[in-house]
Amino acid sequence: MKYIRPLSATLSVVVLFLVGCSPDAVEDAASDVYDRVASTAEEAHPLMAGMRAPSFEIPMADGSMYSFDADNLDQPVIIIFYRGGWCPWCNRQLASLRSVEEELIDLGYEMLFISADREEMLEPSLKTEDIAYTLLSDNEMDVARDYGLAFQVSQVTLDRYATAGIDLEAASGYDHHILPVPATFVIGLDGMIEFVYANPNYRVRVDPELLVLAASLAIEDL
Repeated sequence: MKYIRPLSATLSVVVLFLVGCSPDAVEDAASDVYDRVASTAEEAHPLMAGMRAPSFEIPMADGSMYSFDADNLDQPVIIIFYRGGWCPWCNRQLASLRSVEEELIDLGYEMLFISADREEMLEPSLKTEDIAYTLLSDNEMDVARDYGLAFQVSQVTLDRYATAGIDLEAASGYDHHILPVPATFVIGLDGMIEFVYANPNYRVRVDPELLVLAASLAIEDL
């Protein structure tokens, strides 16, 4: 089911909340979303526009820690959660965002890409091209839980991945078999979520031009 909510009273952009649930269900889940791992991607409850972005501290590709403090931001932030470097749809999304990366940075945004892979798996991405965004590892899936994106991968899917040569345990370093629903959050200087695009269908990601529009309007609304 699609849930549509205005970005703000003054903006024409809408937040797409493609999570297979009703508005009432999302509201009821808000209180316990931080401890919840959904049974399926369709049952996840991503945080909504108008909610405060949770702060976090997780590793970068070089093993050093990166701190995101929603109460003390120097610039607005775009956070993109993706499944990992083993996912061709994620790699395609990261490549497509290169076309609008400069526009988003010129708008003043810091760009954070959060992967379910362990930090050692992020290093190859840094060697392939000159990137202007920060790659982060959420292999314990704590941040994905906080943002309402974590879901349990089924045994059927694990078996299918194994046939394709995809080893989630090797990628994450854990046997929890949890992944994030791919999602994009635009977060203002006040630490509030201004725009969300989350879709349990991992093949469908936010359009780069829509992201630029949402990011531009969020800046104007500050």
